[in-house]
Amino acid sequence: MSMNVSDQLVEMLKQAGVKRVYAITGDSLNPVNDAIRRDGTLEWIHVRHEESAAYAASMDAEINGIGCCMGSSGPGHVHLINGLYDANRSGNPVIAIASTCHTEKFGSDYFQETNPILLFNDCSKYNQIAATPKQFATMMPRAIQIAKEEKGVSVISLPGDVAEAPAADVPSSLKSYVTKSVFRPNDIEIKELAEVINNHKKIALYCGYGAKDAVKEVELLAEKLNATIAYSFRGKIFFDKPESQYTVGMNGLLGNPSGFKSLEKADVVLMLGTDFPYAEFMPKDNIIVQIDKRAEIIGRRAKVDYGYQGDIKDTLEVLLPFLNVKKDKDFLEKMHALYVEEEKKYEKPKEDAKENKLNPEDAAVLINKYASEDAIFTVDTGMTCVWAARLIKASKNRYLTGSFNHGSMANALPMAIGAAASDKNRQVIAMCGDGGLSMLLGDLATVMQYQYPIKIFVFNNRSLGMVKLEMEVSGYIDWQTNMINPPFDKIAELMNIKGIEVKNYQDLEPKIKEAMEHNGPVLVNIYTDSDTLAMPPKITFEQMRGFATTMVKKIGLGKFNEVENMVKAGIDTL
Repeated sequence: MSMNVSDQLVEMLKQAGVKRVYAITGDSLNPVNDAIRRDGTLEWIHVRHEESAAYAASMDAEINGIGCCMGSSGPGHVHLINGLYDANRSGNPVIAIASTCHTEKFGSDYFQETNPILLFNDCSKYNQIAATPKQFATMMPRAIQIAKEEKGVSVISLPGDVAEAPAADVPSSLKSYVTKSVFRPNDIEIKELAEVINNHKKIALYCGYGAKDAVKEVELLAEKLNATIAYSFRGKIFFDKPESQYTVGMNGLLGNPSGFKSLEKADVVLMLGTDFPYAEFMPKDNIIVQIDKRAEIIGRRAKVDYGYQGDIKDTLEVLLPFLNVKKDKDFLEKMHALYVEEEKKYEKPKEDAKENKLNPEDAAVLINKYASEDAIFTVDTGMTCVWAARLIKASKNRYLTGSFNHGSMANALPMAIGAAASDKNRQVIAMCGDGGLSMLLGDLATVMQYQYPIKIFVFNNRSLGMVKLEMEVSGYIDWQTNMINPPFDKIAELMNIKGIEVKNYQDLEPKIKEAMEHNGPVLVNIYTDSDTLAMPPKITFEQMRGFATTMVKKIGLGKFNEVENMVKAGIDTL
């Protein structure tokens, strides 16, 4: 049998390093399905919703360097979009194959016809329709190369008639290539940067995801300068080491006061591989240096004084010999002591919690305690992000991720599916909100089908907790945020997933320990308190006024129990 375009696609994906495809087959995607079946080396993961396919492929790419998802004609590939937005904004190389109606039907308002160029342009680095076999053979290697080098999504729309047509030969290469160049500022810039650092006393390092491959170099830099190490949410899992004397916590809305203050009080702040989006948490009156591979982002989050383009590891390796040792530890010790004091409050569990109102921080502390040293954590957007940001710690080789740039709900479960499918040897933990899990609840069936041993912890506060808090601090009544949920643990049991319910504090630790030790998939339904507050490192007068306004409005509506709970939650937090 001669090779067709779908066979050619399979060969190109394999050569690029793709090991599995996340998809739901159908109509114009069937030729590709058949080619993968006949090849026998690519794994087809049958998810229950294409959004889950995109999230899972993004997670696969985040761990392994490339991922692939597919959607059938019309609604099938439309469903990919939210997950592709997340992948593209996260810098994860994902190849998305969007099958379409046959080419002769284009422009006729045919059944399930879409315009993929308009549809995918804003969530991709490369987006083309392959209308002939020669176009496909020319476009596909370019799509792979761009996804890998520009770190994002490439979409190839593949009509059904093209997918089953004989493969064509073209003069361009059918391979994709991996480059590993040294990438750093020039020698003059390195010496300029060294002079800035050497001429100032208090140095703070602010590390993001772009510094993940330079942990050793960052720690050597901190040691030489007696500098503090603060980090963004995406950088946290690489630098938040309890044993480190340089760690001062996270900066930002979910961060620590010590992380914020270390940047505010430093003479020089070095932004290392971070595109932290909240400019209001960046210092205003000190010298800011930003180093990043992407020159186009330098200065868009803060008033940067010195900007350099380069890989963090390559840059620091060359920079370190030019730096003078700083012996004064006063600034470092003060900031680290503040961080340690802040962390102590999480050591005291809320043992008197009422039934169905468990403290979510206690649950997160125990998840951190019993998780393996190389666990992969996926975290839903919302209040679950707060508890993960503050309480899940770096260990030997842990990894933590979520929809930290796109900010979508429902990401934790499909990301966990991608992690479990792509790495069979590591523990995978999904920290889900009840709102997020409800959105893609059907993909528990994917966990059931493949029996991925994911540990799913549902922080079930029966509300859209983060939205509720946003409304309260803005002075609004938190209306339409409450949720009546099904018993998630019972649903899990129906899907051949071990289900555990936790409503009382005395059951919390033994049930979490039981879940971690279970040899298979498990869902733990933890009934948490929706009134638990998450205090930012910097509280504004407007936030306090908004919170007070909400309480006055609730008193006027006779909601005295809710006001009492708000006051008590505030006192407990402070």
